[in-house]
Amino acid sequence: MKFTFAHNNLNVYDLEKSLNFYKEALGLEVSSTKEADDGSFTLVYLGDGTTPHLLELTWLRDMDRPYELGDNEIHLAFRVTDFDAALKKHKEMGCVCFENPEMGIYFIEDPDGYWLEIVPEK
Repeated sequence: MKFTFAHNNLNVYDLEKSLNFYKEALGLEVSSTKEADDGSFTLVYLGDGTTPHLLELTWLRDMDRPYELGDNEIHLAFRVTDFDAALKKHKEMGCVCFENPEMGIYFIEDPDGYWLEIVPEK
């Protein structure tokens, strides 16, 4: 028996805002969507066009407030070919929330408060 990654899920409060963020900040594109017959949820799968791994954004109709992430330390990490250009872009977007120059990484924050680690390709 062998398990392989399929996707990671993040629940989002404002789907359009999140889709715009992930496209602008990370170049992720919609690969597929699924809407509940009763309209209670929408799933949007985003891909990077290179790897088979997907990010599933889940929007729940009945969620009436932004999510409280509490002390949740979970994050997703993205490799980037041009680290300096990415850092410049993310600073211009105002989404850099933590830099660790000693480790050569930084984090950006999405509209729902999830942290995304950016690491150089090498």
